[in-house]
Amino acid sequence: MNLEVATAEFLAVMLGAVRTGAWMMVCPPFNSRLIPAQVKALLSVGLTLPMAPYLRKTVPPLDTQDIIFSVLLQVFVGATLGFITALFFAALQAAGDLLDLFGGLTLASAYDPLSFSQSSVMGRFYNLVAVTLLFASDGHQMILRGFLQSFRTMPLDASFDMETSSQVLLGGVAELFLAAVQIAGPLIAVLFLADVALGLLNRVAPALNAFQLGFPVKIFMVVTLSGLAITMLPGVLNTLVEKSVTAVVKLSGG
Repeated sequence: MNLEVATAEFLAVMLGAVRTGAWMMVCPPFNSRLIPAQVKALLSVGLTLPMAPYLRKTVPPLDTQDIIFSVLLQVFVGATLGFITALFFAALQAAGDLLDLFGGLTLASAYDPLSFSQSSVMGRFYNLVAVTLLFASDGHQMILRGFLQSFRTMPLDASFDMETSSQVLLGGVAELFLAAVQIAGPLIAVLFLADVALGLLNRVAPALNAFQLGFPVKIFMVVTLSGLAITMLPGVLNTLVEKSVTAVVKLSGG
């Protein structure tokens, strides 16, 4: 069915905005609840407008079932691309959770009003520092560019390669655990040696109750060492951004 130019462009922008909106609901840092839903809706339309020339020729017919299928497809594509990016950024949260686990701060987990879930102290701290560094280094622009590239390589009528997506997802999960261990590994090793030293001290002088003394000591070490480790976060974050953009481009067929 032939569509008029104005109708085709409007439908292309709306379908593209559906993909962008689904992506922004999942992808950090745009998935923050500090950004109102109305602002996200306007941003999704504004980001899609420059890509309208690439989408105009791939709009579905005006049949109801075709439009509904295309909307569902765009939601799935946008959420999948956003989840890939969020998967890499979850490494920082996981690294903070590991520090909380080995440092004895797991009992201090509190309710996070932004994510509506329980969040650990160091995990939330690493996440906030990463978001701040992301905006300060203009890394969010690279993430946006990688996502907008999907409109060129994966138009509205393109099929979604499930085999490639499964490979990218598996690789992303592996990178998540590897990056989390690499970020928190040196600090965990120091905390483990501290536990060994406290255990030996408890055997030598049981009256000192070394394990009770160990809680404030380990918390002090976590705070001090994590402060020193923050200096490494810009380089780590840059690597994660590059890997996430590469994964999104690969998943979109670029």
